[in-house]
Amino acid sequence: MLSEIRIDNLGVISEASAQFHEGLTVLTGETGAGKTMVVTSLHLLSGARADAGRVRLGASRAVVEGRFVTDESSDHVEQAITRLLESTGAQRDEDGTIIAVRTVGSDGRSRAHLGGRSVPAGALSEFTDPMLTVHGQNDQLRLLRADQQCAALDRFADATVGPLLARYRKYRDEWLTLRSELSERTGRTRELVQEADQLTFALNEIDSVAPTPGEDESIVSEVRRLTDVDSLRSAAQHAQTALAGSDEMNGVGISTSALDLLSEARARIESSSDRELHGLGSRLADAVAVVTDVSADLTAYLAALPADPGALDALLSRQAELKNLTRKYAADVDGVLQWAEDARSRLERIDVSSDALAALTKQVEDSAVSVAEAASKLTAARVKAAAKLAKSVSSELSGLAMGRAALEVLVRPRIAGPQDTAPIAVDGTELHAGTSGVDEVEFRLSAHSGAQSLPISKSASGGELSRVMLALEVVLAGSDSGATMVFDEVDAGVGGRAAVEIGRRLARLARTHQVIVVTHLPQVAAFADTHLVVDKVDNSGGVVSSGVHTLTDDERVVELARMLAGLGDTETGRAHAEELLATANSERST
Repeated sequence: MLSEIRIDNLGVISEASAQFHEGLTVLTGETGAGKTMVVTSLHLLSGARADAGRVRLGASRAVVEGRFVTDESSDHVEQAITRLLESTGAQRDEDGTIIAVRTVGSDGRSRAHLGGRSVPAGALSEFTDPMLTVHGQNDQLRLLRADQQCAALDRFADATVGPLLARYRKYRDEWLTLRSELSERTGRTRELVQEADQLTFALNEIDSVAPTPGEDESIVSEVRRLTDVDSLRSAAQHAQTALAGSDEMNGVGISTSALDLLSEARARIESSSDRELHGLGSRLADAVAVVTDVSADLTAYLAALPADPGALDALLSRQAELKNLTRKYAADVDGVLQWAEDARSRLERIDVSSDALAALTKQVEDSAVSVAEAASKLTAARVKAAAKLAKSVSSELSGLAMGRAALEVLVRPRIAGPQDTAPIAVDGTELHAGTSGVDEVEFRLSAHSGAQSLPISKSASGGELSRVMLALEVVLAGSDSGATMVFDEVDAGVGGRAAVEIGRRLARLARTHQVIVVTHLPQVAAFADTHLVVDKVDNSGGVVSSGVHTLTDDERVVELARMLAGLGDTETGRAHAEELLATANSERST
């Protein structure tokens, strides 16, 4: 739920703030006062594209700040928002609310913040999607488009249509990939044969050398050792002799190795009766153990040194073979091995032998069958849902002063045209396999019983189209509660009893949703729980500024009188406004 909004330097609004509550909130005001700027600010908080032209003249930037309260009763919404906050590093305020900010510079640059952290504008869209639905004045026109009508039907039956649509898209993507691969193989046979020969030659060359991971680095290290093998052997031998002695005794028959001398020293100390001197024996024992271990390691090291004089030449030859591969295919042996793996995978994909093409053709055919089956199930689900949607919307229209009107939702196959690059055969008919299926969805309206139904673009007036959109949105809202729904002049082209019915329906919708409506009709405004007015002031120099404030009960009567006939604060105007309020309050209480 939206609890508060602040707007700075957006359009004619220099500075304004407003608090929103549960139920129905209406915004009214004179033409040009900036009512639509409030809706524009909500669009910006929803991640919509920023327009530098909306920045107030003379200001460096426009700032919109919204405070949102999440609906803890909706587990999936709360979990989605929590995941988003964790991924962006955003934080809730001390009272648990979440603040979203959008800044638009006069140079066109835009910044977005969520919970105190800078985020992409798309993150604001992800944040507000489950909580805020904004319907601008152009949404009625979008409803005339076939793709939007199909999207509305899918949204209505998301529980059943959603999984089927996802399954269809998965099969369609696989089918198009296989189809493209088959087309490439059959259309570029000569080129692919040449590429296959080159890859085969390269792979044979690599396989004949048979490099192992990291082999080039290990050879470099081993070559370095072999180059210095004589000096390494001499150093190790002298060290080993110094520690353990040689097989030959010196000229006087006394050993001078470190191990013998340490052992002798240890024996003399341990034979002493002096306690302090005797305690040094353990330390000499440790020294003997260390020297013994090092001597053994030196012996092993000497044994591991190559004695074959041709070993270095063999390594240098192997190194040359590896360098030949790294010069052609990658920077190191590991890269060569990865190149070979990729080449084998590519070779499998460009196999143009008759057997390979036959197998791929079979895969394409089988995949097409899967797409057709998925499309048929999707169509069946849409047809079933279309009847339910039409019935529900028609019922809503009866409560919007269109009692005899009926909406018909048609689902029909979209026949593939002569220029269609990817038709799919479904039940013997070639159909266009689009991203949303093989169906065309059309909303048709019959103005009264017995009248022929026509596409809403031809049969609905501006006022009727507004009511159809409202009825559709009410049905799509379903039983979900907690979301905020914003309507910008949904009552355009409507008056009289129809306006009263729209106000009544919005008030009913506000029982389960927070509803914010920009309206010019007093019949709608009278049903509000909270009435905000956007008023403008002509400052010195001809500069216009607007602000937003909440009306008291008495101020509301004056505003409704102005909306009724521009009567302002007159006895007649107040009488009409008070009567309208009384009627609306009576309707709301039933």
